[in-house]
Amino acid sequence: MSTPANPPPASRAGTPAPAVHAWVGLGANLGEPAAALRQAVQALAHTKGIRLLRTSSLYRSAPVDAHGPDYLNAVAEIATTLSPHDLLAALQALEHAAGRERPYRNAPRTLDLDLLLYGTQNIATPDLTVPHPRMFERAFVLQPLAELAPQHVSAQALQAVQGQVMERCQGAGWAEGCGVSAEI
Repeated sequence: MSTPANPPPASRAGTPAPAVHAWVGLGANLGEPAAALRQAVQALAHTKGIRLLRTSSLYRSAPVDAHGPDYLNAVAEIATTLSPHDLLAALQALEHAAGRERPYRNAPRTLDLDLLLYGTQNIATPDLTVPHPRMFERAFVLQPLAELAPQHVSAQALQAVQGQVMERCQGAGWAEGCGVSAEI
């Protein structure tokens, strides 16, 4: 029996969905932030349905609209077969496993994982907004995102946040050795 000339779309039952590129913001300012971010990258790389592609440099910045210790921030580029909401659930499970508590908005945190972009989709549901609703207000998101996906960050957006003080702590190799999933 021959294979049909036009195979069925990947979304049909039994056929895996094609991987979507997504970008995840990582941040931490409690405990050992550098270790927390490395562990988060490792956990992302070993989560079913996620393949870690690369990470940005690591940055230090003061909290925005909050108080507490400085944050360490980065962005991870992933390929995922998870739906946007399933990816959000996976990110929140990783935060919870790292001891993340949500006592109030912008509280200091052991780990913060934000879904910044999911392919080219615009999503507006009660529990998920993509692009992330505040990403264009934050240098600690835009600068590392621009390293990985400059097509998603305009010069005007970077200029708008240039007054926010942040320091590049380590180059993109800070997460090396955290593991990369061979399959998603």
